[in-house]
Amino acid sequence: MSMPAQSSVLIEDELTLLEALVPLQGQRIIELGCGNARLARDLLEQFTDSELVGLEVDERQHTKNLAAPQERLQFVAAGAQEIPFEDASFDLALMLKSLHHVPLPLLAQALKEIARVLRPGGHLYVSEPVYAGDLNELIRHFNDEGIVRAEAQKALDQALQGSDWVQVTERRFDVPVHFRDFADFEQRMMRPTYADHQLDERKIAAVRDAFKPHCSAAGAQFTRPMHVRFLERN
Repeated sequence: MSMPAQSSVLIEDELTLLEALVPLQGQRIIELGCGNARLARDLLEQFTDSELVGLEVDERQHTKNLAAPQERLQFVAAGAQEIPFEDASFDLALMLKSLHHVPLPLLAQALKEIARVLRPGGHLYVSEPVYAGDLNELIRHFNDEGIVRAEAQKALDQALQGSDWVQVTERRFDVPVHFRDFADFEQRMMRPTYADHQLDERKIAAVRDAFKPHCSAAGAQFTRPMHVRFLERN
């Protein structure tokens, strides 16, 4: 399994990296685990003859997405392991911090499904957080993702041993992450709509104490190390 080191390259908008790797004009794109679809919405605003389908398994987030429609953007309630589209339907697939959320027994199936719905020569962009850094150490107090992130990378390595994929390139970089205060951190990181971290007062207090040294009057600023693997469908 590949274990990338933290990078000193800072990228504020990951869309700039994606654009540098693959043409985005006139593309049919699918995002697996689209969350609030921020990058998808920005992409479609810039590339006005592309279209995008966002898949999401979190029912509450999916409902929010449907309540904010956008031209050329379709939302579907489904997971990467069972994509409700025909073979060779898309030019590009995106997974932004979502591969490690696929249930571990279904990782290989999900990558096979993505290969199925991509046309030959299509691409898969997988962006995963690296298990390192101050922000990761904070999150470990209530959500230790060491195992699932490692398994996500292992699944990619194994998929590359088959006939579906070839890895074109990979990139390592940091993204800035800012929180106004601990309340902002708690809401965004500790209480996501897609997971129950079984919080109690003791756990919240421990995370608050660990957060304090990072916070100033301007809030708390972190950099999150990221690892992109860019694959092509054979």
